[in-house]
Amino acid sequence: MRKYLCNALIACFAVMVSYAPIASAEVESTDPIKITWHDWTGQFITATLVGEVLKSMGYNVEYVPADYIAQFVGLESGDLHVAVEIWETTGKDALEASLATGKTIDLGETGMDAIEEWWYPLYMKEKCPGLPDWTALNDCAEAFSTPETHPRGRYLGGPVTWSGYDDERAESLGLDYDVVHAGTDAALFAEIESAYQRGAPILAWVYAPHWAPAKYEGEWVEFPRYTDDCYNDPSWGSNSDMAYDCGKPRGWIKAVGWAGGEEKWPKAYQAIRNFTIENDLMSSLIIKVDLEGMSVEDVVADWMANNESVWKAWTM
Repeated sequence: MRKYLCNALIACFAVMVSYAPIASAEVESTDPIKITWHDWTGQFITATLVGEVLKSMGYNVEYVPADYIAQFVGLESGDLHVAVEIWETTGKDALEASLATGKTIDLGETGMDAIEEWWYPLYMKEKCPGLPDWTALNDCAEAFSTPETHPRGRYLGGPVTWSGYDDERAESLGLDYDVVHAGTDAALFAEIESAYQRGAPILAWVYAPHWAPAKYEGEWVEFPRYTDDCYNDPSWGSNSDMAYDCGKPRGWIKAVGWAGGEEKWPKAYQAIRNFTIENDLMSSLIIKVDLEGMSVEDVVADWMANNESVWKAWTM
């Protein structure tokens, strides 16, 4: 999943409304298409890229900051129109519940494959040689502890708005770990970076596509493989009384839209369905923002300038 840009930049995007359409006569409605804006760099890039493509078609675009899970209320009411990144790893339940209302529609997979799981630097295997098997975690809880949690281990999760059921996972699997949530994506990866540079113990939420799995040598913990029953049927798995006694699902990243938008902006919705980007490309774009200091707008503009034939095919 995710790095907060500065508050000024987020505020800037919050007021970026009513872009002048380039070819308004060719679009079905000049009302703004409201694309949700979350709190991690990859989503900023995807949202901006989709928005710029829609603007090239003549559509008005508005970026609206929204909570990752709570956004579904706005999508169902039509106050929001498009969410470009719903991850199967953390958003599957919320997406399926929303689609069941008939008020939102699945706009298809983006082409990216999602992984979000507990991660540790490779140097921690010296202190916990049973890894990546999750059953080794309790034997190594003290090795992953901090002064605040000792002798219990510490797992640094993502912001609580990302969901992911890590608190429930730790409880249902009987892990002797305290789950501590980072306030932001930036805070999460700053702490991982600091620990990695010092060779200090760290067990944290790391996701892909992202630059971190390429920059840091490490592994994801191997929990019992996810199934729908793990989340929905407490009797499934090693804990017969609790759900979430498995790892997170892995798989698609999808776009979803307000159902009313299909009739209002059919060509725009089709362009979103046509949009596709792979993990390696997304990771390279995130690197340009997070590690090389480029702005999201400049990264998107540069990619579009050099790949016109790719994104124009989405508009056909």
